[in-house]
Amino acid sequence: MEINELIAQMTLREKIGQLLQVNASVLDERGGSVITGPYSEIELTEEEIFQVGSILNSNGAAEAARIQKNYLQKSRLKIPLLIMHDVIHGYRTIYPINLALAGSFDMSLIEECSAMAAKEAALNGIRVTFAPMLDVARDARWGRVMETCGEDTYLAEEIAKACVRGFQGDLGPARVAACFKHFAAYGAAESGKDYNTVDMSERTLREYYLPPYRAAVEAGAKAAMASFNVFDGVPMAANRKLLQGVLRDEWGFDGVIISDYAALWEEITHGFAENEEQAALASLSAGLDIEMVSTAYLANLENLVEQGKISEKVIDRAVARVLRLKQDLNLFDDPIGITDERAAKAICLCPEHRHLAKRAAIESAVLLKNEGVLPFDRAVKRVAVIGPFADTGEILGNWSCCGNTEEAVGVAEGIRNVLPHCEISIARGCRIDDERTDAKMLADAAAVAESADAVVLCLGEAAFDSGEGNSRQFLDLSSAQTELAEAVLSANPNTAVVLFTGRPLAIRRLHERAAAILNLWFPGTEGGNAAAELLFGYASPSGKLAMCFPYSAGQCPVYYNHYNTGRPRLEDDRRTAYTSSYIDGPNRPLYPFGYGLSYTKFLYEDLQLDRAKMKLNETLQLSVTVRNAGERDGTEIVQLYLCDRFGSTVRPVRELKGFQRVFLAAGEAVRVSFMIDAKTLAFYGADLQKKAEAGLFTAYVGGDSEATLSVDFELAES
Repeated sequence: MEINELIAQMTLREKIGQLLQVNASVLDERGGSVITGPYSEIELTEEEIFQVGSILNSNGAAEAARIQKNYLQKSRLKIPLLIMHDVIHGYRTIYPINLALAGSFDMSLIEECSAMAAKEAALNGIRVTFAPMLDVARDARWGRVMETCGEDTYLAEEIAKACVRGFQGDLGPARVAACFKHFAAYGAAESGKDYNTVDMSERTLREYYLPPYRAAVEAGAKAAMASFNVFDGVPMAANRKLLQGVLRDEWGFDGVIISDYAALWEEITHGFAENEEQAALASLSAGLDIEMVSTAYLANLENLVEQGKISEKVIDRAVARVLRLKQDLNLFDDPIGITDERAAKAICLCPEHRHLAKRAAIESAVLLKNEGVLPFDRAVKRVAVIGPFADTGEILGNWSCCGNTEEAVGVAEGIRNVLPHCEISIARGCRIDDERTDAKMLADAAAVAESADAVVLCLGEAAFDSGEGNSRQFLDLSSAQTELAEAVLSANPNTAVVLFTGRPLAIRRLHERAAAILNLWFPGTEGGNAAAELLFGYASPSGKLAMCFPYSAGQCPVYYNHYNTGRPRLEDDRRTAYTSSYIDGPNRPLYPFGYGLSYTKFLYEDLQLDRAKMKLNETLQLSVTVRNAGERDGTEIVQLYLCDRFGSTVRPVRELKGFQRVFLAAGEAVRVSFMIDAKTLAFYGADLQKKAEAGLFTAYVGGDSEATLSVDFELAES
C-alpha cells in the first residue's frame, strides 16, 4: 500500500475521520466494552462511524474481530481500524503494578512481561497499547504513581527501552505498537493532585522528566500520548513547543501522537481555548494526530481548511502518520492478524504466563523490615492469615485491563499450596476502608492470632484507591487496620505484615511496632503464591524501592536526588534551627529509594578505581567486592550513585548511574564493575547544554541510595 496514493483518494471528511478515536461501544453495541474516562455520548452519523480511524476499550477477541470485519464491509476505502487499549501491567495474566516491577531492577524480566502482555493483547485484537507509562513521580499522594517507574530518571530510561523492546519486538504478528505516555512531566502535578498544573524550569524538565520519553523514542516506540496537564501555561495536547518543537523537531519522532481521553474538550475548561474550533486548530498545529473520544477535529477541521486557517497538507501529514502505523502493523494485508478467541483462551493465564507473573511478583516484593521473624519455619502446624487482604483476589491493582480477581491467587490459597498439610485459619479483622473497628471482628482476629504458630497480617489500601483520579491527602493505613495491627501483634509476636498498596504509604507506626514487613505492592494474578514462597523461604526477597516511603505525607514530594541547599540539615534526628528542615520530623524518608532487605546479609568491600583522574575521551572503571555474609543464597541489586561536587549549576546530592542484579550463594563473593565515561557525567549546565564539566566527583556503591562506601575521582579538562 502506497500511503500518499491512498491519501489522494480520500475526501477531506475521510481524512479527518482517521484522526478520530472512539470507544468500541460506538461501533458495536453488542459488546461488553468498558469506558475508561468521563463518558459523553458522541453523536455520529453512520457514514462518520465507518470513517473513524481507531477505537479503544474493546472487550476480547470476538468483539475485536467482529468490529473490524463489520467496519471493513462498510468502509468505502477499506482502511482497517487501529484497536488500542490500556495494557498497563498485563492483559489477562496480570503481573505486578509498574511501580513494583520497577523495583525488580530486572530489565530482562520487564521485557518478558511486556512481551507476554503484548501476545495476550494481540490475540484479543489489540494492536496498540497505551504503555509504557514513563512519568517520573516524586509525590506519593498522586494516585498514578502505581503506573510509573518511580522517582528516578535513569531507572525509568532503562525500563522505557525494555518495555518498548518487549511490546514491539520486530512488530511481528504477536506484537503491538507501544504508545508511551504521558508527554510531558505529568508526574509532577502540583500537590500530587491528578490532572493538576505542572510548572518547572526547563533545566528540571530536561534533566529529570524528559529523558525516559526520549529513551522510548530512541528504542523505536511507534506512538506517544500527550498528557492532561498544563505545562508553561499551555495544555499539553496543544503545546507546540513540546509536541512539535521537542518531540518531533528535536528528537525526530515521526510516529503518531494521540491525545488523552477528551483532552481537547478540556482545553476549553482550562481556559486556553474559547471553543472547540480553537482547540482543534491549536492541537493539530502543535503536532497532535489523533483526538481521543472528543470530536473537536471532526466538527471543525473542514471549516478551518475552508477559512484558510489551516492547510489540508497539515491534515495529510497527520493522516499519513496514522496510515503508516497501520501499515507497520500489517493491518492492510491482514486486518484481523492473530486475533483468535480460541487461541486467546488457550494462551491467557496459561501455566507459562502464570509462572512469569509469579516470578515478577517475587522479584518485585520488598522486605522493609525483618527482626528474625522471616522466613517462617515450614514445619509450623497452624498459620493464621488475618486482615482485609487475607483471602481475596482483590490484589491485581488498578489498570488491570482484562484481569479477573476470581482468577487471582490470594494469600491464604498460596500458603495452602506450599504447606498443604498445615492448618490455616482466616480472620478478616476489619474491612479495607473501615475507619471504626467492629469489636467482634477484632476480638476474633486476636484470638485466631494467639492460637497460631505463625501469623500473616495482610494490610494495605484498596486496589482502586490508587490509579488515575485517586490522589490522597493522607497516606496512613485506616484507623481500623491500625487497631487490628496492634491487636494481632500484641496477641502473637511471630507475625509478619504483608502490605498491598499502589503507592508508598506512611507507615511509621507500623514500622515501630511490627517485627517484619513485606511490601508486596499489588502483585497481580499470582500474588498469593509469590507471598507464600517468600514468607516460607522458598524464595528470598530481592526487590528494592523505586520510590521512597515517606515518614509522613507532609514530606511529599520526597525523593533521594535532591539538592543540598545552602543550609542542609546535618543531624536528621533532632530539631536544628535555621536549616532546611522540619521542626516536627526528619528530612529522611522512612525507607529510601533503592532500599530493600534480604534473608541474607551483603557486605561491600574494597571499592577501587582504575585511575583517580580521567579525561573527557577516557573511560574509568570502578569495581567493588560484594560478599554474601549470611547463611542463605540471595540476590543483591548493586547500585552506583555519583555526586558531581561542583558545577555551573548545583547538582543533586547523588544520582543513580548504574545497577546490577547479582546472585550470590551463601559465603560467596564477587567483583562487580561499572564503567564511567563523559556521558555518565553529563548534565544540563548553566547554558542548558548537556555536557560533562571538569571537576571533582564522588562515587557511592551499596544496596540503596544511602550507601556510604565511597571514592573520589576527577574529570580533567583535557
